[in-house]
Amino acid sequence: MSNTITFIAAGSLALGCVLLATGCSSPETTENIREVARCDRRWTGVAVTPDNRIFVNFPRWAKQHTFSVAELHPDGSLTPFPSPEMNAWAPGEAPADKFVCVQSVVARADGTLWVLDPANPQFQGVVPGGPKLMQFDASTRKLLRTYRFDAAAAPANSYLNDVRFHPGRPLAFLSESGTGALLVLDLDSGKVLRRFDSHPSLKAEDITLKIGGRPWLQAGKRPVVHADGIAVDPVGTHVYYQALTGRTLYRVPAAALADPAVSDEELGRMVERLGESGASDGLEFAPDGTLYLSSLEFDAVREWKGMPVVVATSPDLSWPDSFAIGADGSVYVTSARIHEGDAPAAPFRLFRISPKTR
Repeated sequence: MSNTITFIAAGSLALGCVLLATGCSSPETTENIREVARCDRRWTGVAVTPDNRIFVNFPRWAKQHTFSVAELHPDGSLTPFPSPEMNAWAPGEAPADKFVCVQSVVARADGTLWVLDPANPQFQGVVPGGPKLMQFDASTRKLLRTYRFDAAAAPANSYLNDVRFHPGRPLAFLSESGTGALLVLDLDSGKVLRRFDSHPSLKAEDITLKIGGRPWLQAGKRPVVHADGIAVDPVGTHVYYQALTGRTLYRVPAAALADPAVSDEELGRMVERLGESGASDGLEFAPDGTLYLSSLEFDAVREWKGMPVVVATSPDLSWPDSFAIGADGSVYVTSARIHEGDAPAAPFRLFRISPKTR
């Protein structure tokens, strides 16, 4: 890549990022995708606020860890968010008010930034008292509210993965990929429903993913990752989801999912199998109703039209992970390179896909 604006070595934080102003050069890369930043540490989530501030997160998946949530500035530098202190949790410390292992960040139209912490560092088990969803004012960095998940909602082998919000009701929907479940959080009361966690649609499929041209194996075994990507349509009718180690897209009525009077058995009968979507990590709806899916096996971003249709692709889009939608309709997506282990040779990238023209 050329035309580097600046390189930031973040002092004692030892975290480097490069902000770029060039498109990808590979002949296999579509013209509408542009690499905007790269980093020497693995990020998964990305959030873009209405005023175009970019936030990223770094899960605690390795012994060496600097910080969990940061703002990515226009010059390429990273600032821990909301403070270095909140990012400074160490094993053995109380986990309630610090980030333990952040998996995703989401920005909302009201200027808030939401941070989801499954508190399961290195997938070694949930730190008791650690699972939480934290709401911040992105501008002032003030913590507005913390929603906590007890062992009934987030058991010891759980991994809260992603969160989406109902457009018209005070509800958050979360995927839990460790055991396979969906959670519904009432944002007013703080009450949590853990829903139909025995249903097959929430479980990994008996398949081996082929990523980067090779079967994805860990210690010679196929990884098993359950309900992962999750999205809510723009009018709040349905919640869409699928397992990461799976190639099937499902949806369930949002109102029924959030209604404790609807039993898990009844809810399971309402699940719709939409079709073969391919292996995906992130799902996200744009305001225009387009459902985007990351395509792990094809280094691509697709949209769902009753079948997956490629929107953008690049060989450098290695393990497209999480989405954010910019104010102008641009789609931001992180490259996490998870299939390449803890120390890939190539950097981790952030891409921007140009907004649709209609």
